[in-house]
Amino acid sequence: MQASCLYLRYNVLMFSARNLKILIATFLVIFSFFIGQQTVLVRADDCTNPNIDSLPAITGCIGQFSQTLDSISKANTTNKTALKALQGRVNALKEQIDGLLAQVEKKQTEINARNQDFDQEYAKLSLMVKSYYIRSYYPSGLMIMLGSKNAADALRLLGIYSVLSKRDKDTIADLATQLSQLQTEKKQLQTQAEAISSLKKDVDSKVQFLAGEVAKADAYEAQLQSQIAQLTARQQEILAQRLASLNIPRSAASMGRCDSDLTNGRDPGFSPKFGAFTYGVPNRVGLNQWGAYGRAQAGQGYDEILRAYYNFDGYKDVDTNTQIRVDGYGTYSLEDYVKRIYEVPGDWPAEALKAQAVAARSYAMAYTNNGAGSICATQQCQVFQPNEKGGAWNDAVNATAGKVMQQGGNPIKAWFSSTHGGYVFSSGDVGWSATSWTKEARDTSGNVGSFSDLQSTSYDKTSPWFYCDWGSRSNYNNTAWLKPDELADIVNVLMLYQKDSGTAEHLYQPDKSNPAGTDTWNSDRVKQELRSRGGSPFNNISSVSISADFGSGRVTTVSVSGDAPTQSFSGADFKDFFDLRAPANIQIVGPLYNIEKR
Repeated sequence: MQASCLYLRYNVLMFSARNLKILIATFLVIFSFFIGQQTVLVRADDCTNPNIDSLPAITGCIGQFSQTLDSISKANTTNKTALKALQGRVNALKEQIDGLLAQVEKKQTEINARNQDFDQEYAKLSLMVKSYYIRSYYPSGLMIMLGSKNAADALRLLGIYSVLSKRDKDTIADLATQLSQLQTEKKQLQTQAEAISSLKKDVDSKVQFLAGEVAKADAYEAQLQSQIAQLTARQQEILAQRLASLNIPRSAASMGRCDSDLTNGRDPGFSPKFGAFTYGVPNRVGLNQWGAYGRAQAGQGYDEILRAYYNFDGYKDVDTNTQIRVDGYGTYSLEDYVKRIYEVPGDWPAEALKAQAVAARSYAMAYTNNGAGSICATQQCQVFQPNEKGGAWNDAVNATAGKVMQQGGNPIKAWFSSTHGGYVFSSGDVGWSATSWTKEARDTSGNVGSFSDLQSTSYDKTSPWFYCDWGSRSNYNNTAWLKPDELADIVNVLMLYQKDSGTAEHLYQPDKSNPAGTDTWNSDRVKQELRSRGGSPFNNISSVSISADFGSGRVTTVSVSGDAPTQSFSGADFKDFFDLRAPANIQIVGPLYNIEKR
């Protein structure tokens, strides 16, 4: 009965294993097909070139990698869920295998014990056979009766011989049957043990392979994320190089204002005209200096101001005699150093000055690792001059002496810039390393649902760089206005790139040398190439509509209309290709902008 039950379980187990192996094979086929497809997709364009220097090509590769990463992440999540369920079934099967192997082992132990008695059983069998053989030659029944004293004695002897003969015969048959069954069970058990061990090894191997494939997909995701990060850094580097040519001031203490074509009174000599106006300057991380001014004017203290721009645990009092080494100027005590910082006007409200003093001191301590290193004297770090600023600034420094913002016991690197344009960004938002002390926030006194709301409620709305068009060209009275056909050319370039990213190296500014070392296509050639790929180019733009996410401070969609079907683009794509193609040094310098028509 025990052997039959073991054999039944063995058959059920092998049937389950066959079905599971089919399921594993199917999973492998689907998984391998998916990975193969994704690999083909990623290699469709050559985005792995470390020397890639084309902004549209970089942008395209970032989009391509991001799309692939999104799809592979979703599919890999599905694969992991499927693998988890599959592993559950495999684990159940392995439990059955282990249980059956335990029974096999127990049975094997029993057989081994019986096998050890085999010689004794065999000797017993031999003795029984011999005894039975001897008795078969005993005298016949007639001779027993003749040799008996009486009939009763003869019958007794006949009964004894009959019983002995039957016993010997039954014993011989039983022993022979047991020995035969022992040999059969040994062979069957050996076959089953070998099959179950092979099955266990096969299942373990396949599950290990599947786990390895999922691990490869995880590694592939990490590789894509790394490539996106590298391309994004390269993109930001190229854009930073172009922004540097505009000499945008980071410090609120800088003299003057942006040369806005809405207020400078200069006319380009053509109409209608389009201008790209950006809210704020490029940084937007940490303290918004003009925002601090507006908050102080609204009655906020320096603590409330600082907490609007940074995440920090609280304040820490550091040694005011900590030595700060300034590149090119020597060494100063911490407080003497801060008194020589020229980042904001000295006649600002006291609470704004205190906020700046704490930020400057925190930045210096973090930047120099508590005085172990040196710090530069320009706005690349913070503006330093050898003479004390004096007046209200010195009062603000003295009022906050030794005070730094800290997180986890360490001073925070308190970045700041002149004007954020109504929004605060984290360091990761602008292409820097992500940090826990920078934050994302709307820097306004009320809700914002439109550009007019932003211009009326932003704390930094009085900044001379709050809403500016950047760049100019001398042949149109030093303005940054564009003609309708020039804006059409920018739109056509974007449409052409979307049709065929391989054209990227031909899509730079036509008024400058081609950085890729090839020919730059002019507006007519761009239109020709676009038509050849099924596109409908614009000759002129009549209107531009901007949609923005006023919660985060980013343009979401740009829609253009003119003498071709209306087209819509993402705010980021339009900005990138505007900066790529616009003439001279005309640029959009941030994620929140508007296109004005006059």
